[in-house]
Amino acid sequence: MEIATIFRENIYEYSKKYSNLYIPANFNAVNSIIKCRTSELGGEVYYCPNCEKEHYVYHSCKNRHCPKCGSEDSYKWLEKQLEKLLPVDYFLVTFTLPEELRFICSNNKKLFYNALFSASSEALTQMMTSRIHAKGKTGFTGVLHTWTRDMLYHPHIHYIVPGGVFDVENNEWHKSSSKFLIPVLALSKIFRAKYRDYLEKQNKELFNLIDQDVWKREFVTHSQGVGKGDTALTYLSKYVFKTAITNKRIVAYDKKQVTISYKPSGSDQQKYKKFEVLEFIRRFLDHVLPEGLKRIRSFGFLNPRSAKTFEKLKKHFEDKDQPIYLVKSENPVYHKRERNICPHCDFTMNMIKEIPRRSRSPSSKSLFSLLLG
Repeated sequence: MEIATIFRENIYEYSKKYSNLYIPANFNAVNSIIKCRTSELGGEVYYCPNCEKEHYVYHSCKNRHCPKCGSEDSYKWLEKQLEKLLPVDYFLVTFTLPEELRFICSNNKKLFYNALFSASSEALTQMMTSRIHAKGKTGFTGVLHTWTRDMLYHPHIHYIVPGGVFDVENNEWHKSSSKFLIPVLALSKIFRAKYRDYLEKQNKELFNLIDQDVWKREFVTHSQGVGKGDTALTYLSKYVFKTAITNKRIVAYDKKQVTISYKPSGSDQQKYKKFEVLEFIRRFLDHVLPEGLKRIRSFGFLNPRSAKTFEKLKKHFEDKDQPIYLVKSENPVYHKRERNICPHCDFTMNMIKEIPRRSRSPSSKSLFSLLLG
């Protein structure tokens, strides 16, 4: 069963109940997923001389929320990050929004997600430099993640952080303890204050609508050692170009309900959860990011604008006989089957015809006429 089928058969009813479909990012995600790898996007017709059959190969939508797309991009991102791993201990630091803010966050995603990145990165930088070395420069990469395994809305950011800071002026690396990076209780308080100040500065009117007692609640942060960092990066790569659920996890669909499979965090036990079909679509769209918003961001010496600093850091370790070696991913290498290779016998096919892409729909008003027509 495919999510595209669920959308195609129920999106009209969904539009009558929920207005959030008309948010541009949501509309584009639904429209792209429905059309992905269909004649709508065009493609080619190949002939296999071995099978003596024609094969239709349609184009992908490349929408970042499509459950069919993204595997190749995830692998490329992971390999690129592995090339930057330093010969130091790494930590996974997580910042989470309290439950009281999640509803208003879901209706103001761009503001709240930018606030989450800004407040967490500034808090982490402040704590790293004050606890390890005031003149040091840190560097880390964060990935925004908005869902739990059973599709609940739970916005948080995972940062992969090398254990130490680099004193650029004196060309020295100051390392943290291999078992402890920074105190998370102090980090949480700084994070909360910076998040509050960011919202108040960016949108005073919206800030005043928030129950001010929320700023007395704990903003949960967590830090754990992850060794060389390759395992943590492999874990994060699964969310970089993926959405809340894949087609493989749809185990049943009877036009009224959708059943998904999932494993609770920290457990290998397979569980199942049922959703009324419109609720399933609503939850899926909860995790669609605003257009133009970056899910992955790098800071400090890992920011592309600090390339010279990172090159100096690499040379520092080389001079110490600790060069950066490429750590191989534990995941099997992603192999992309070429379009002209037969999916049945792996024989090289010949392209005999191009399928032109259909004209794009001019606006969201035309979506349902396209789907129903």
